[in-house]
Amino acid sequence: MFMAGTTVCLAQVSWVVRAAARRASGGGGSRAATRRLLDGRRRSWRPESPAVRGPMQIHSARKATQQRAQRGSPARSTAMAASGEVKDIHTKESTKTLLKNEALYEYMLNTMVYPRENEHLRELRLITEQHDYGFMLSPPDEEQMLSMLLKVMGARNTIEVGVFTGGSVLATALAIPDDGKIVAIDVSREYFDIGRPVIEKAGVAHKVDFREGPALNILDDLLADEGNEGKFDFAFVDADKGNYGNYHEQLLRLVRVGGVLAYDNTLWGGSVAMPDDAPLTEGDREIRAAIRAFNAKIAADARVEAVQLPVADGITLCRRVV
Repeated sequence: MFMAGTTVCLAQVSWVVRAAARRASGGGGSRAATRRLLDGRRRSWRPESPAVRGPMQIHSARKATQQRAQRGSPARSTAMAASGEVKDIHTKESTKTLLKNEALYEYMLNTMVYPRENEHLRELRLITEQHDYGFMLSPPDEEQMLSMLLKVMGARNTIEVGVFTGGSVLATALAIPDDGKIVAIDVSREYFDIGRPVIEKAGVAHKVDFREGPALNILDDLLADEGNEGKFDFAFVDADKGNYGNYHEQLLRLVRVGGVLAYDNTLWGGSVAMPDDAPLTEGDREIRAAIRAFNAKIAADARVEAVQLPVADGITLCRRVV
């Protein structure tokens, strides 16, 4: 029988930003270095009114596919560019899919995703795509899958670790009932504020309770209230990969038995299956190691039933059974 819960959305300043800040500060990754990087991004980027992209722009999508094919997508089986330079697995130019065929991915988007995409989700996606870190947004096919899962579950209260501009928050808010709640938590609300006007326009802002601060601390605060244990129906994690295991332990106490925990980026551009001497950037190698360790943890965890899907960058669904 379905048990009502609450949607908690915990957003972290991107692991991408943190890694860049560590490199900029000589490896320290201090708050000051992170803030300097964020300030630079804030000064250098302003969203513009995006051109509509969707099923009516098939030729534009095809042209983009051809351009990506000519460039070579770093999200494929190697991160080595033609010049020999090692590239990041995920960049603004890469396509966030594990499908080997770009044309097939575009076909899926134009056939099943874009025609059904909510107008507000589309607006937020197009705004976010202009950002240097736009690739961090959950792709529309993944949002579509999570939306259906939430509806099938009858989820009312969920937890989301990692918000960015709020694409997955909006998808969740649109999927849960009008009295559902999403508590959105991030150490910085800068990126979330980009998407907030769209969430308000969609008429679902009343479902979102944004809380600013480190996710581990806020999860501990939630656990301090015994009434929150087993209260939530669903959790979605897309934050710093090194803490996935820690989030898992906290979320297992917050999500009810029969509820679902979803972890994003668990295949990391296919790098998890690459040999140890594969050409990867230092940051990608670090994330690859963290994801592999997390995948091994979940595979051995008898408290959950788990399935790993090659959707987007890999998503692992865990159903709590104990």
